[in-house]
Amino acid sequence: MLDAGASEVLRSEAAERFRDPRHGDAVALEVVERLLRGALDGAAGEEELALFGPPRETLVVKATPLLDLDGALFGAAAYVADVTELRRVESVRRDFVANVSHELKTPIGAMGLLAETFLACDDAEVARRLALQLVREADRLARIVDDLLDLSAVEAQEHPIREQARLRVLVDEAVDRVQAVALARNIPLHVAPIADDLLVACDPAQVVGAVTNLLDNAVKYSEGGQSVEVSGEALDARLVIAVRDHGIGIPSRDLERIFERFYRVDKARSRATGGTGLGLAIVRHVAQAHGGEVTVESIEGEGSTFRLVLPRAGATVEAA
Repeated sequence: MLDAGASEVLRSEAAERFRDPRHGDAVALEVVERLLRGALDGAAGEEELALFGPPRETLVVKATPLLDLDGALFGAAAYVADVTELRRVESVRRDFVANVSHELKTPIGAMGLLAETFLACDDAEVARRLALQLVREADRLARIVDDLLDLSAVEAQEHPIREQARLRVLVDEAVDRVQAVALARNIPLHVAPIADDLLVACDPAQVVGAVTNLLDNAVKYSEGGQSVEVSGEALDARLVIAVRDHGIGIPSRDLERIFERFYRVDKARSRATGGTGLGLAIVRHVAQAHGGEVTVESIEGEGSTFRLVLPRAGATVEAA
């Protein structure tokens, strides 16, 4: 805050960062001083700054003249608001809407084209193949919608379900869900023995779904005969579920992005195997919702290891 003579009379503690600043803060100070000069001339001003850091920040600078009851100017004030998180959320929402529109457009367009061709087809065998393809596209559309609903449910859950569950039971249920696909692709699933007293306070359905997604990815991106190994163990106050495959692996340039919604390393293969690009995003959100994390180690051409880390429950349950 400045008086009418442009002398500083007040600076908040947070605004001390702009005193003798460097780098991005120096750019922000220039804007603050420029808008304050305008405010001392009676003109309010506002400007948004994108500072590339590190860390990256988005600041909104506002300056306004200070007038007394008679309308006489007695100073000016500038305000700096950090809107970095707000702009990040807005960007995520825009990207999400754009990605959803794109992902849904593909199967919907394919279904429309197949239906039109089917109506004009007189050959029974061709009609049968068209019908099968139509069913596949409908299944793909249903998977996308189901994954979107799962992701939305995890993000929007205000009062999450938490009940004690045995880690062994959760892993076994996830393995059962992908066993048929693994057998069809000749991918052996090896589950290491998991201690019966390892307990996790969780939403069982969400955790089973997360592990299922990790197993499903491991199977889809492995070649026939390559095994997938699953283990669960305690690490201090945490439980670690590890899923290891010996498949195509993930390029190092993609490792930081694979948990983004709709991000695919191999778009052609992902669509061919029915992937929606949402599975790993769901895993990440489930981990975060439970106070845990998910990590990945991968070597291209050699395979990947995903680890879902969850807090360990301290209590015990009755034997099943």
